[in-house]
Amino acid sequence: MKFIVNSSVLLRHLSFIDGVVVAKPIIPILNNFLFDIKDGVLTIHSTDLETTMSTSIKVDAKEDVSIAIPSKTTLELLKTLSDQPLAFSINEEKGSVEIKYESGRFKLTAQKGDEFPKTPEVEGASTFEIGAKILQKAINKSVFATSSDELRLNLTGVYLQLFKNNITFVATDANRLVRFTRNDVQPGTEESLILPKKALNLLKSCLPNDDTQVKVHFNRQNAFFQIGDVSLICRLIDEKYPDYRAVIPTENPNKLTIERGEFLMAVKRVSITSNKTTHQIRLKLAGSELTISAEDIDFENESQEKLACSYAGEDMEIGFNSKYLLEMLNNMDAATIVLELSQPNRAGVIVPANQEADEDVLMLIMPMMLNSY
Repeated sequence: MKFIVNSSVLLRHLSFIDGVVVAKPIIPILNNFLFDIKDGVLTIHSTDLETTMSTSIKVDAKEDVSIAIPSKTTLELLKTLSDQPLAFSINEEKGSVEIKYESGRFKLTAQKGDEFPKTPEVEGASTFEIGAKILQKAINKSVFATSSDELRLNLTGVYLQLFKNNITFVATDANRLVRFTRNDVQPGTEESLILPKKALNLLKSCLPNDDTQVKVHFNRQNAFFQIGDVSLICRLIDEKYPDYRAVIPTENPNKLTIERGEFLMAVKRVSITSNKTTHQIRLKLAGSELTISAEDIDFENESQEKLACSYAGEDMEIGFNSKYLLEMLNNMDAATIVLELSQPNRAGVIVPANQEADEDVLMLIMPMMLNSY
């Protein structure tokens, strides 16, 4: 069986789904792409059994075929070829694929397509749509705050809450929390699910930065995303998400308003001298002045910076993990932010000074116990 496909087109499509393939899979066939041709359409699948991605290309083919070919070798070849037609010859009986190009040929060992894991079906699914740009922004704003602790599986994904007239993305690792709400997405249903981090990062990489509508289907086991000719199916995290609302302080009388970029760079500089294990920095708020300081007793390093700010509240000193604070500041778009505080032992809340239309962003960071200098 033979078919012809353009090398650049094939490389672009394979690059969308290659991230699913893991270095040491549970079963060897997962190191392959499944090439499935039906009625002149080549659908390529990759999976790690938790996440499956597929993409489709129209090809010049006279017959239908299903074959699994090595992902790494195929990609390495395509990355070295100029834009040109490729002729694939598939021998299912012998388990081989020959790829002919302008100046040569490759012959690879292949496996029968029916040995490749079946793509999960999302049956009995609920459905909604969300703009690609909004979804990309929601992932960027939330996924960085997920946990890597496999013992707390529920925190390793992003909690998605669907309401009739809005949608909320929540992520936390117990040290920080992000809540991102969009009021211009109307799922029309009230459901909740936990999406795994890997699937969201893969999804983000193939989302166009425009208003293309992403179709989302989900049931109790899986979620299915369709973006043009690329689809992603992921197994949901079957755990109960903690009541995140309980940790968000509602009474925060002390408010620091400051230019985000200036604050970010000052924290970045001062954190250079913070302890390499705790990353602790100290914020001292008094009047219209913010003092940021850090020290590493082991190496006798210390630093301090003073910034002009607008502060309303009681004088206060509070400690934060500079690594977490920097990530949060880097993932906010607002030119000016407000840091809301209640007490030195209570979480700090960071919000934009002016929320964008149809959007509500809240980031929370837990404090660190301060040592006396």
